[in-house]
Amino acid sequence: MRINIQGIKEYLKDLVKIDKEIDTVAATHRIRESIPFRGANVWILAFSIVIASAGLNINSTAVIIGAMLISPLMGPIIGTGLAIGTYDPELFRYSMRNLLIMVIVSLLFSTLFFALSPLALANPTELEARTSPSIYDVMMALFGGFAGIVENSRKTRGTVLSGVAIATALMPPLCTAGYGLAHLSGHFFFGAMYLFIINGVFIIIATFIGVKYLRFRPVGTPDPNLAHRRKRAASAFLIIILIPSITAAYKMVVNNNFERNVKEFVSENKVIGHSYIYDYSIAQKHTVGISIAGEPMRDEDWETLYASAARYKIKRDQVNVRQNTIRMTEAEMNQLIQNVYDNTDIALAEKDRQLQSLIQRLDSLQEASGVLRDRLDSLELQLKDHDTGAETVTEQENDI
Repeated sequence: MRINIQGIKEYLKDLVKIDKEIDTVAATHRIRESIPFRGANVWILAFSIVIASAGLNINSTAVIIGAMLISPLMGPIIGTGLAIGTYDPELFRYSMRNLLIMVIVSLLFSTLFFALSPLALANPTELEARTSPSIYDVMMALFGGFAGIVENSRKTRGTVLSGVAIATALMPPLCTAGYGLAHLSGHFFFGAMYLFIINGVFIIIATFIGVKYLRFRPVGTPDPNLAHRRKRAASAFLIIILIPSITAAYKMVVNNNFERNVKEFVSENKVIGHSYIYDYSIAQKHTVGISIAGEPMRDEDWETLYASAARYKIKRDQVNVRQNTIRMTEAEMNQLIQNVYDNTDIALAEKDRQLQSLIQRLDSLQEASGVLRDRLDSLELQLKDHDTGAETVTEQENDI
């Protein structure tokens, strides 16, 4: 059976062909309309700042996504890519000016929000999530930008731009930078601004590539010498901003692999001889602390533990073991038992002394009770004698 290679090529070419669905003139008009910071865009940006800042402040992912969807920051960024791709310096300056104004306004108002907010979470995970960008964020921004320019260029648009806005987050990093300014934290400010720059730059690059591929009509004619210099400067700039993201991605992968290895290592060694692992923790310098309870570990138990760690690429000096065990010789154990007996005898003697004291007090009370009973009997006799005498006197008075 012969495979029709040419037929497959023609099928694939027809499958990815989008010329009939693209309207570059209408796309250029739509992109230009989304650039200016005036009118409705001013209000929408204000609403987006408040929503994003509130969502970050309360760790609400849903609220932050809402801010991503309504943010107008994508307009001037895509406009910048369009300007570069069509050699339109006037549009480039116009887009960059509006983008800069939006960025400054976003930073100022988010800083004010966090400066006035009384809520300070102990674990602001949504804020932290926007301070450590990696090469994966670069990929999301790049391919999100591709999707954005294709969607903007289609004759009939769908909901792709909403997904692009979520994938290439722009407002949350700016508001996180505002949090850093409000709390004078370089960690939050520089980390979040780096994420924003990555997203913005690679959306611009993706838009530029898309504009070239879709054959947008150029406005001007490029100067070969100037274009070459700009290309070299852009390449150097991209390398500079990519290095930290690649380093961050490498660290993330290494940390994730170490955590996975530690988890499997601990799971394999839950029981070691007559001891067991009841807790573990991972430190930042790739060390694992293990808490062991039970009987003291023997030499062969230690060797088994370290051999297992080596299989998971964990070195001996990366394993810190804390044993919660009691080690006693037979003599010490006998002494402990004797001490228990001695303490028991002392306690029993003390209880016996207290019991004897109570018995003596009871006897004294019984004696006092007997004396009191005798006195009561004597008083009864006296009362009877008195009553008898009174009756005799009464009879004599009656006789008289």
